[in-house]
Amino acid sequence: MSNPMTRGALYIHSAPAALCPHIEWAIGSVVDRHTGLSWTAQPAAPGMLRADLAWSGAQGVGAQLTTALFGWANLRFEVTEEASLGVDSSRWSFTPELGIFHATTDVAGNILVSEDRIRYAYERGEGNPAVMYHELSIALGEAWDEELEPFRAAADGAPVRWLHRVG
Repeated sequence: MSNPMTRGALYIHSAPAALCPHIEWAIGSVVDRHTGLSWTAQPAAPGMLRADLAWSGAQGVGAQLTTALFGWANLRFEVTEEASLGVDSSRWSFTPELGIFHATTDVAGNILVSEDRIRYAYERGEGNPAVMYHELSIALGEAWDEELEPFRAAADGAPVRWLHRVG
């Protein structure tokens, strides 16, 4: 039985230039090919570079990419993996200050919060709406989004890559 295939994207939001060859090597070891990333300046962090990569591979490549890049100083990135046979879509976000955030997502990229996580927030709050709000904020990865949004927005002027041909 073959491993189901999927695809996704890797967004390196900021990396020091000296780290870029190491990042490419780490990514290449996961996707089993030379990546040849096109590095551009990251206006949100002068002196840092950004790049992105559309990838395809077996289920779990998103988690493997995250593991390969996790914990490197001054590196900010996100990885997405589309749903495939028996597996939901996922998004991983990493910042040096916050560490890793992982979420299951729907086809539009919305974060799905499980019943158990909502129940945990409700029980932890013990009637205090501020505590429940805080727990749901963590479940939605709001701190990661707040930290990464300036880096995402700075990439708005970057060239557009169409991942899929329609029709």
